[in-house]
Amino acid sequence: MRRLRALLCGLALLFSLPLAAAPPELLLANVYRDGIDVSAYLVSEKLDGVRAVWDGETLRARSGYRVNAPAWFTDPLPKTALDGELWLARGQFDRLSGIVRRDQAVDEEWRQVRYMIFELPGAPGDFSERAGRIREIVAAAGLPWLEAIPQTRVSSREALQRMLAQTVKAGGEGLMLHRADALYETGRSDTLLKLKPWLDAEAVVIAHLPGKGKYLGLMGALRLRMPDGREFRLGTGFTDAQRRNPPPLGATVTYRYRELTPNGLPRFASFLRIRQE
Repeated sequence: MRRLRALLCGLALLFSLPLAAAPPELLLANVYRDGIDVSAYLVSEKLDGVRAVWDGETLRARSGYRVNAPAWFTDPLPKTALDGELWLARGQFDRLSGIVRRDQAVDEEWRQVRYMIFELPGAPGDFSERAGRIREIVAAAGLPWLEAIPQTRVSSREALQRMLAQTVKAGGEGLMLHRADALYETGRSDTLLKLKPWLDAEAVVIAHLPGKGKYLGLMGALRLRMPDGREFRLGTGFTDAQRRNPPPLGATVTYRYRELTPNGLPRFASFLRIRQE
């Protein structure tokens, strides 16, 4: 193991590839459900971006890998921990993912990226206080690419649904609800909730199933294994290019669905993307 680690370190230095650190401990969202007192939460748009954590020195993805952002992008960032989304615009996740994953950053591309902040890891105070501190930090930094995600209070479930409808109509993905009185914590918790017209989940590709009819000679569906071991077929949401070159066996893919069947399988599931580390 030591020899392998030494070899990886040497290769990383030789080719200037980033080694992954341990994945950062983050707060993860549960799914919104009826009965939640929405007046206890601050609500923001759920951005379809790449989550990134800044520890004051290094920008890392949720997986722990260093993000190869240009020095001009990271050097002026505040010397305090930040948690947020690297973001281009609504509906631009695939293009953003390509920019963020490059081994060599392209300045012209990164000029379009914004770092949208929604949390201060480990900071004191409740979330409403931390949200105010985020606005102060961003304002003091004065960087065009650093922004605080707006947080809004809603008074009722009906107001929340109206906000969701307006966001989705404008091209947004959904909403995030963060308890205003919550101290900072990590792990999956009702402190943070996501509300979308579609749910999403991840599963591992275990087989390529052949297509029929117009998909003869192409991939017709993926056989996926969920984290709990259950398996199902996923046959919609693919482009012709993806059917010609499907996600490889062992890859983790994200799919979206409406609800779960009584057997716990996703209903109306559709392919969304391959998960990028």
